[in-house]
Amino acid sequence: MTTISVVIPVWNDARFLADALAALSRQRRPADEVIVVDNASTDTTASVAAAAGARVILEPVRGIWPAAAAGYDAASSTVIARLDADSVPPDDWLLRIASAFDTHDLDAVTGPGRFYDCGRIEAFLGEKLYIGGYFWAMGGWLGHPPLFGSNFAMTRELWRAVRDAVHRTRTDVHDDLDLSLHLGTGARIRYDADLWVGVSARPFESWDGFRRRMRWASTTLRLHYPDDSPVRRRIERRRRGLAPITR
Repeated sequence: MTTISVVIPVWNDARFLADALAALSRQRRPADEVIVVDNASTDTTASVAAAAGARVILEPVRGIWPAAAAGYDAASSTVIARLDADSVPPDDWLLRIASAFDTHDLDAVTGPGRFYDCGRIEAFLGEKLYIGGYFWAMGGWLGHPPLFGSNFAMTRELWRAVRDAVHRTRTDVHDDLDLSLHLGTGARIRYDADLWVGVSARPFESWDGFRRRMRWASTTLRLHYPDDSPVRRRIERRRRGLAPITR
């Protein structure tokens, strides 16, 4: 039977975290475990998480990848689901994740985000260009859907297979893209457009924040080039008899 641990890395995001944990409490299929990774926060992150019944672990090394990796390591369920502190999942989110792994032979499943704290035009452009562009561009590079850090789930077995290979101690890489690249060309990843979560429009609040995310993506791709170039990945997938994109 599929069991699910939800991992949420957090740094000074107590206000958003409270909403994410409230959304998890309303799930039609409850989480078997909720792990909040306090990334050396100076706000009330730890107390908000504890009050909601989450398991709190401390990761003193500041950065999304160190915090996320610590949470994945601590997870005890067969499936590890990932949210960000500002993710707000609908009440069927975990039900859909459980169904995906129960009905398909998968290593991971991922889906999009819908912006909830901005205007309709900004939300439309963000969802189509920013998030949609990520899935389109990185899916073309990888040969399979990339994992979206605000909304994905993977088997604990998969994490254990790659945990020592990923750049988990670096703070200048795109953690979900780095993980996606390390999954290899044979990974069985499903993109489900109905597996969505609400996400904050904070990436668009400043050009500095947007440029920082672009630098992380560029650094991550450079770390894997040329061994994980699109050409080499496609050759390997053809050798394995795999389709270009797994849906």
